[in-house]
Amino acid sequence: MLPDATCLRLEACQVDDITAQITLRVHSTQTHAPCPLCATPARRIHSDYERTLADLPWAQYRVRLQLRVRKWFCRNRACPRRIFTERLPTVAAPWARRTLRLAQRLIALGRALGGQAGVQLGHAWDVVVSRNTLLRGLRQQPTPSFPTPTVLGVDDFALRKRHTYGTILVDLERRQPVELLPDRTAETVAQWLREHPGVEVIARDRSSAYAEGARQGATAATQVADRFHLLQNLRETLDEVFTTHHQVLDAVNAAMRQQPVPLSDGTMAVPVPPPATPPRAQQQAAQRAARRHAIYDEVWTLHRAGWTVPAIAAQVGRGRRTIERYLRTPTWPVRQHRSHYGRSLLNPYKDYLLERWNAGCRTAMQLFRELQPRGYTGSYRRVAAYASRLRQAQGLPPRRQGLRQTLPVVAEPP
Repeated sequence: MLPDATCLRLEACQVDDITAQITLRVHSTQTHAPCPLCATPARRIHSDYERTLADLPWAQYRVRLQLRVRKWFCRNRACPRRIFTERLPTVAAPWARRTLRLAQRLIALGRALGGQAGVQLGHAWDVVVSRNTLLRGLRQQPTPSFPTPTVLGVDDFALRKRHTYGTILVDLERRQPVELLPDRTAETVAQWLREHPGVEVIARDRSSAYAEGARQGATAATQVADRFHLLQNLRETLDEVFTTHHQVLDAVNAAMRQQPVPLSDGTMAVPVPPPATPPRAQQQAAQRAARRHAIYDEVWTLHRAGWTVPAIAAQVGRGRRTIERYLRTPTWPVRQHRSHYGRSLLNPYKDYLLERWNAGCRTAMQLFRELQPRGYTGSYRRVAAYASRLRQAQGLPPRRQGLRQTLPVVAEPP
């Protein structure tokens, strides 16, 4: 129960069930104490007094230590301190109101969870503490020292989005943050790099401020794009290619879907045709595309007139990202398929459907009933529509099974 039984002795223990508190009366057993200034061991006792320390809780009971410590006379006449209080470094810090182990527990709690979340978990552990106490304990800890990283990652973070930004520096080899800078200017980054020489590679975003700061602060370092911005550059390039050459790509895709599908046994199968788009849906898609095209033309007209991106976004009623994407493409970016295009609840079961269909089972209701025990949660209409596409691939009219005909094998095109 005692923080350090080698230097403390328990005199009495009092349990108060009403306040759920355990009070331990202890006293120090040291025969001598070193002076905190000159380290001369003292053996003459001046007086004693009582300290009250909070300790780790025991179940739902709070624990308080009534610790009686002594004051000593320093024997060194040259020491400016004549009387001092004995130190108990394994029990509590000087002038502390908590034991060392309770203070360490609170620091670990605040470091892991922060203020408010640390308070909530502390109350669940029967440790009564405020968020300010946890944060104050963290601020009093010495700043950890890190070696200068060889590969440094530089990026910004938002303290308040679109208003206040800072810079985070990360050691990419150890995967640890090493510094938080108060802003994202080139001067601040350059000053930190000059104070920490030895950086060989700087991975950054496309910010010109970071590029200039790296050139000023670490002239010998190699600047590279980080992984996220490499992928972002690739995505933007592919988007531009796909939107610029969409007609050619659609033509190639349509031609590939019409080619026979080679099977593993060497035979050729008839490809399943794509689902037909209803005329009404085509008309609505054309109207939406016309509206987007008109907005695209208006955006470029305002841009040539000298309008800024936020002003254009407010004028046309679109987001800034949309305006920036339009201004990156000099030609009208035809919209690609939606993100869920080609996805269907039937996709995991198409192999089974094609196997049963080629085996001679061409009744949509029978196929639907066989799929349900296998986990299919879609509707019968979806299965019937797919069966209609299979009949179309084999040249059968709708609602005909063709039981007596020799029909070609069907397969999904790549």
